[in-house]
Amino acid sequence: MPVDLQALYPKLINLMLDTVFVVDSDNQIVFVSDACQALLGYRADELIGTLITRYMHPEDLARTRASIVRVMNGQPHVDFRNRYLRKDGSVVHILWAAFWSEEVGARIGVARDVTALTQAEEELRFLAHHDPLTALTNRSLFNDRLDRALQTAQVHNQRLALLFLDINDFKGINDMYGHAMGDRVLCVIARRLERCVRESDLVARMGGDEFTVLLTDIPSQEAIAAKVAQILAVMAEPLSAEFGAVKMPSCSVGVALYPVDGKDADMLLSHADDDMYRIKRQRFATE
Repeated sequence: MPVDLQALYPKLINLMLDTVFVVDSDNQIVFVSDACQALLGYRADELIGTLITRYMHPEDLARTRASIVRVMNGQPHVDFRNRYLRKDGSVVHILWAAFWSEEVGARIGVARDVTALTQAEEELRFLAHHDPLTALTNRSLFNDRLDRALQTAQVHNQRLALLFLDINDFKGINDMYGHAMGDRVLCVIARRLERCVRESDLVARMGGDEFTVLLTDIPSQEAIAAKVAQILAVMAEPLSAEFGAVKMPSCSVGVALYPVDGKDADMLLSHADDDMYRIKRQRFATE
């Protein structure tokens, strides 16, 4: 018995896990497969006759319109990503393959939910540039940002400061209370340092118990001294009761100024590191 493919096609389309859209030249949805309910939360009959642009994420609307123009000009777009708003208000990330059919007089697109993939990609990008324990900028990204900040400071004749922080006696916390407790203390330190800086500044964990702070467009040396004093005061605040007998460790802060103490990243880092150890030696000498 011959198979009636014409009758079978609609059933096959509605069996697809991806969603098929047919959209006319005025952006009105004329057909959508049943998978749309899993994708956007709407039934097919709720979407048909409405504008597809109504469901696009506002921030992606301009570049999506550009993709639509491209497709309607006869250039298929098979790797376009954007975001849509689901019926419940949540955001879904979609990968599209679309083309314009002159025969049908409509744009035909297949939409795949790639929200989980996008989130995984974003997490990997974050982990590549951030410390996995504290979520601070890591050494690699900090060095890149420092180079950019130096270029900006040179062009605009600005000053910047690099602070190098070392946590005093941190090894004692690990030895006495364990590394898990030490990790918790490092996270507290990270959050406290973030409280002390502006959005334009940058805090990084360089490794172990060493941190850096990049202060951009500094008005004066007095402002830098005030910032260091603020950091020391915040770091001296006791830990909360959940830390039990653990005492908040103090820190030693070395400072390097651009352009006085160096005009490139290596010189500034070296100067700040040396200054930090000088302060640490002074601390030991007075104890």
